[in-house]
Amino acid sequence: MSHQETIDLLNNGAVGVLPTDTLYGIVCSAKNAEAIDRLYELKHRNNNPGTIIAASIDQLISLGLKKRYLTAVEKYWPGAVSVVVPCFDLPQLHRGKGGIAVRIPADKKLRMYLEKSGPLQTSSANLTGQLEAKTIHQAYEYFGDRMDFYVDGGDLSNRKPSTVIRIVDDAIEVIREGAVKISESGKVAE
Repeated sequence: MSHQETIDLLNNGAVGVLPTDTLYGIVCSAKNAEAIDRLYELKHRNNNPGTIIAASIDQLISLGLKKRYLTAVEKYWPGAVSVVVPCFDLPQLHRGKGGIAVRIPADKKLRMYLEKSGPLQTSSANLTGQLEAKTIHQAYEYFGDRMDFYVDGGDLSNRKPSTVIRIVDDAIEVIREGAVKISESGKVAE
């Protein structure tokens, strides 16, 4: 299946599995509330939002996220750091939490894809509480023909999930340590 075919499917409300810059993810258009609801149904997860990946801060702003929150954390991008930003006006995205994790991936091919597809709502390709799929075969074992498409990116066993952080007052809170190590002061550890 070509990139354009998957982009067309996403633009028409599809939910599928793609290799991201970190792990295999279940993805859908972040602009389609019905597709987002379906993504969480398939995942058996309702009120714990995933991550939005985008090609640029401008794409995130186009969703309705506030520029001031994004420019405050842009030093972490592109990269495998997902930052939880306030998001009160977009309940389909924040799922009642008042914030959503966002990331601009470092992978240039993925960013070029996102430039065409628009921002994507993502969640790891697994059922809640299960191990993340490291291969497209494992993702298919979880979801079978309930997904509209699968894109094979090979074995991703050597990849870690993104690091998830939130800014609290003027300190960094690491919610989930992943591919990037970050200190409380917000510095990326070498």
